[in-house]
Amino acid sequence: MRRVVGQTARQLPLLVMAFVILVPLYFMVVNSLKTNDAFLDSSLGLPSRPSLRAYGDAASDRNLGQLFWNSVVIAVTSVAVTTGFGALAAFALAKMVFRGRELFFRLMLPLMVIPPIVLLVPQFKLMSSAGLVNHRASVIIIYIGLMLPFTIYLLRNFFVSFPDELLDAAALDGCSPMTSFLRVVLPISRPALITAVIVNFVFAWNELLIALVFLQSEGSRTLVVGLTVFRSRFSLDVPVLMAGLTIATVPVLLVYLFGQRYLVRGLLAGSVK
Repeated sequence: MRRVVGQTARQLPLLVMAFVILVPLYFMVVNSLKTNDAFLDSSLGLPSRPSLRAYGDAASDRNLGQLFWNSVVIAVTSVAVTTGFGALAAFALAKMVFRGRELFFRLMLPLMVIPPIVLLVPQFKLMSSAGLVNHRASVIIIYIGLMLPFTIYLLRNFFVSFPDELLDAAALDGCSPMTSFLRVVLPISRPALITAVIVNFVFAWNELLIALVFLQSEGSRTLVVGLTVFRSRFSLDVPVLMAGLTIATVPVLLVYLFGQRYLVRGLLAGSVK
């Protein structure tokens, strides 16, 4: 009996957390399948006659395709560049010996906890002087700068535990450090790489503040920014708003489902000091 009570007590916080997360998802998906009148009648009940009208209105009344494409370009580009350069820098900090290596790594760590809002004004002045405001490149550059410290930290801690014997064997076979990195290290580092991709993609896809400030024109906005304007114009038609939010959630959900088996392994590897 005590064992059952103990197991229930340990699982209770997880059940509460799952409930807190799933209720908003239920509210969003269920109400996106209702008409506005059905939503006003019952906001929590299941739709008696499911309808895709809200999705059609969301796609037609707002340029949802362009907003979605902007988000894809910004998220995929920034994540790809961050993962590539982050892996190279992490490998150098983990396996190559050079002066100032540890100092550089320790100076980089505080960059992970700097709030992006603190850097907003100087970043805007810089991008404005470069003529990049209202261009997707401005947001991509800023996202790369914000995501690199965490990526380097995660991958560096993973590469530190990588066996030096494999690198020595590759060097004896005539492999250069870059060849060893590409052919030996990266294939074995899949859990850490996928973890970095998932975490960075979720940030780049859902980020609002920077995209809202730097992407002010209609054609350059991301999907999340478009939904903020979308909400103000369709504040009385909640199902349309819920349909837009559901569409915005699908890519993040697919990325997570694809890499969930690597996520815990990668985070645990990155937590080793």
